[in-house]
Amino acid sequence: MKKVHFIGIGGIGVSALARFYLKNGWEVSGSDLESSETITALEKLGVKIFVGKHKVKNLNPQADLVIYSPAIKSDNPELLKAKSYPSASSGSRAASRGKLEAISYPQALGQLTKKYFTIAVSGTHGKSTTVAMISLILIKAGLDPTVILGTKLKEFGNSNFRMGSKLPTTKYKLPFLVIEADEWGASFLYFWPKIIVLTNIEKEHLDYYKNLNHILKTYKKYISHLPKTGVLIANRDDQNIKKIIRKEKTSFYSLSDTEAKKLKNILEVPGVHNISNAQSALTTARVLKIPDRISFKALSEYKGAWRRFEIFTKYLAARPYTLISDYAHHPTEIKATLQAAREKFKGRKIWAVFQPHQYQRTYYFFKDFVRAFDLADEIILTEIYQVTGREERKILRKVSARKLAVDIRKRRKKVHFVKDFEKIPKFIKTRVKGKDVVLVMGAGDIYKIIDFL
Repeated sequence: MKKVHFIGIGGIGVSALARFYLKNGWEVSGSDLESSETITALEKLGVKIFVGKHKVKNLNPQADLVIYSPAIKSDNPELLKAKSYPSASSGSRAASRGKLEAISYPQALGQLTKKYFTIAVSGTHGKSTTVAMISLILIKAGLDPTVILGTKLKEFGNSNFRMGSKLPTTKYKLPFLVIEADEWGASFLYFWPKIIVLTNIEKEHLDYYKNLNHILKTYKKYISHLPKTGVLIANRDDQNIKKIIRKEKTSFYSLSDTEAKKLKNILEVPGVHNISNAQSALTTARVLKIPDRISFKALSEYKGAWRRFEIFTKYLAARPYTLISDYAHHPTEIKATLQAAREKFKGRKIWAVFQPHQYQRTYYFFKDFVRAFDLADEIILTEIYQVTGREERKILRKVSARKLAVDIRKRRKKVHFVKDFEKIPKFIKTRVKGKDVVLVMGAGDIYKIIDFL
């Protein structure tokens, strides 16, 4: 049995890839700094995971392959050992080369994109939802895709992965793979899809990209990976997309299309942004010649994904209030999520609970974050979630959630700063009333408070 070890196995993408190798008969092990729901789920599947400080002894010397998260630094002891350790298994492929093979998650996923008819969803916002929508359409159409997702989906057994057919389809000569193509660190440049879905482009990940022009140039290079027979599906409403694409080789969608109204009427997930996501999925289906009746049926049945406007009913002294968990962590996403809440829960008081994600993002988009909460009635901010390995020390001293709260307050908004997010549930329970809507947002660990509300 072949063996693979994942460094940083708890990441949402890396964990999905671990499930892929597990389903394909590999012995899987991994390591991560902290435990999580994702890690616990993998352990239940039989994956041996080392939680805590990365150590050389975590690495199985008989492993054939090591895959590491792009967040792992080059001086990581497990990674250094993987790049230099002769395999003890004389019969392994690795031993014949004298070293273990060590590749990054984007490189490993990139290898898969060459073996499948790959549909890659790219863009600053909406990737997970769009991948979910496209996948459900393909499943209903009988195309049985393998899916690597940036969130958990109920239809996949609350998993971020679905194993599809390994057999080629008659028409496309390859089995289907649907993935999120992440732009951070230019990861998507390792991918070679047959279809690229481009939802939108904005300034983001400025810890890697120098500016918007750098982002656009990288996207343009990524789009060039499409083969001559490949298809680019793009959002006509996005001005930045228009700057980098050739119209004659693109299938466009727009909120001005006639389908937008019908999608608004049938979608269970609220918000204009989700209408746009659904349009991208519908356009993809049409490129694949899937009948509209199948696509509309699949989209109408989509109930949403983990932390994508996930709705719960909670109670305070037998009085119900609505709790929403959402992954929004960019100013544009916060605005869109609040707008969706306003549309769905008209006339009700909306509380926005937000944990900023990454000091660098908070610093670079500070003014945008200040304006992002205008549609909330009251706001609760907690301290910034620090992303290990992606923070600059000089930035840590320049920005804080407390400063953000002060500037939002200047816009005549009711803002509360609760430094320890574990104290937020008690804070909410003493102030929220029946029928209020509590919107918990952020890409860190803020979602954990939901169990205590």
